[in-house]
Amino acid sequence: MTADGLFPLAEGLPTRARAEIAPGAVHVPGWLPFARQREIVDACREWGRGPAPYRHTVLPGGGVMSVRSLCLGRQWEPYRYLDRVGVPVPDWLTGLGRAALVEAYGEDLGFTPDTALVNFYGPGARMGMHQDREERSGAPVVSLSLGDRCVFRFGNEETRGRPYQDVDLVSGDLFVFGRESRWVHHGVPKVYPGTAEPGLGLVGRLNITLRETGLPLAGT
Repeated sequence: MTADGLFPLAEGLPTRARAEIAPGAVHVPGWLPFARQREIVDACREWGRGPAPYRHTVLPGGGVMSVRSLCLGRQWEPYRYLDRVGVPVPDWLTGLGRAALVEAYGEDLGFTPDTALVNFYGPGARMGMHQDREERSGAPVVSLSLGDRCVFRFGNEETRGRPYQDVDLVSGDLFVFGRESRWVHHGVPKVYPGTAEPGLGLVGRLNITLRETGLPLAGT
């Protein structure tokens, strides 16, 4: 962080300040220290070696998502949660989610994410505009960015089109959306390859979103 409270971006780009993009939607640049980013990248790599590796998700209409994903905790597929839990959401990641809400809102809201979607953006990958509507809970979504810089498009609740705002997300950034903005359409139309710090050990972009599903499991 610089002396004036702003966060430096990549060389040649302007500094960035914390901002409320819309009511309930908070962007905190540079929230994760670099050493912490490296630890999370290593964890994401280890999860990918587990029983549910990264894969391209097939949509109900037969389309294939360009990102590769894995899911911790309650398992998700388009567009529903399964009555099955994979590798549990680790306690340290739950703690990070609660700390993120304290940073964004001043309180952790008792946040207990039971699912974490990890998306990997390789060459040419993007994410179309969508809503996170499969959850019964209205708890906020916590989003952590690692690796390459991207354009994060934050729209409106009614349509996938305008009005929307484009926000640069850089490795280490936190973005929380809840309250009035919980059901807003959002997506990633562009990733800038090769913009990650080489010392991070990551080629591409990783995004982790923590959520509360609010859905019971059978037998509980």
